[in-house]
Amino acid sequence: MRLPSIAAVANPELALRLDAAINNKTKPLGSLGALESLAKQLGLIQQTTAISIDRPAIIVFAGDHGVVAEGISAFPQDVTWQMVENFLANGAAINVFARQNGAALHIVDAGVNHDFGPRAGLVDRKVARGTRNFALEPAMTARQCATALEHGAALAADLPGNVVGFGEMGIGNTTAAAALMHKLAGISVADCVGAGTGLSPQGVLRKQQVIEAAVERHAGVTDPLDVLATFGGFEIAMMAGAMLQAAALRKTLLIDGFIVTSALLVACRLAPAILDYCVFAHCSDEAGHRRMLEQLDARPLLQLGMRLGEGTGAALALPLLHAAVNFLNEMATFSSASVSEKSVGE
Repeated sequence: MRLPSIAAVANPELALRLDAAINNKTKPLGSLGALESLAKQLGLIQQTTAISIDRPAIIVFAGDHGVVAEGISAFPQDVTWQMVENFLANGAAINVFARQNGAALHIVDAGVNHDFGPRAGLVDRKVARGTRNFALEPAMTARQCATALEHGAALAADLPGNVVGFGEMGIGNTTAAAALMHKLAGISVADCVGAGTGLSPQGVLRKQQVIEAAVERHAGVTDPLDVLATFGGFEIAMMAGAMLQAAALRKTLLIDGFIVTSALLVACRLAPAILDYCVFAHCSDEAGHRRMLEQLDARPLLQLGMRLGEGTGAALALPLLHAAVNFLNEMATFSSASVSEKSVGE
């Protein structure tokens, strides 16, 4: 796959103008905290001081994982397709939160082990009916991995608007994400694995042991694309492709939780400039997510004790983007409101 070209957002002259516009609002310097940093980031992404949120969307990618055969999930694999049905019936948390916050919601079958047939509201980009078991062999062929990346890029290219949130669904995908985190961030497997959908301590230990054995089996795999193909999932690869293309189109990327961040980890190893376009919605309660965010030097907007996935954190962070846009565009300045500014030295 030919990777999209992502431009760095650095623009010293624009950065100064954004700082001046933010600092001249009727407030003490820095008193809006993270919203000020967010407004500046949006300005640099959009290359303007007149920032906007245009037709925000959230894409939920669904895929199954062969590694569930190793007993690493508290839920059976059928839950993946059943939850896709729930998304299509508007019954999941992401449906509620996306609707509440005015985000278009797109559901993508990246590789679910189920035949949905033609369905209204379902984008069919199925690469295969789930990956293979990476405990025994690579999860994907190089061609399958490239196809998933290409499908994701094409979806992002066709999406209107300038903000894209990412979500996922796939029983077993916290195991894939933990393996990717270990290989790409160099963090011990024990510090990467967590309870996922609700594993017991014994189940978490089983997950750790499965990943450690697989890492040893595939010890020679180091290139980011090879790591993705060996340990990832179709939904993770498709997300990575969509992220790369969205950033190349200067869209803001709303990054959700543990699995979505693992896809970003792949993407940023391929194109480091992508991080300039990322807004980290929240810090998940899934063990390892905080360490992954630290690896990316990321500052999440929210910490709500969530670990659901689906893009729910991205949907809940969207009002903060609107707040950043609105204060920069609508808040009075000291001069327009005839408000005295701080005296020197006070």
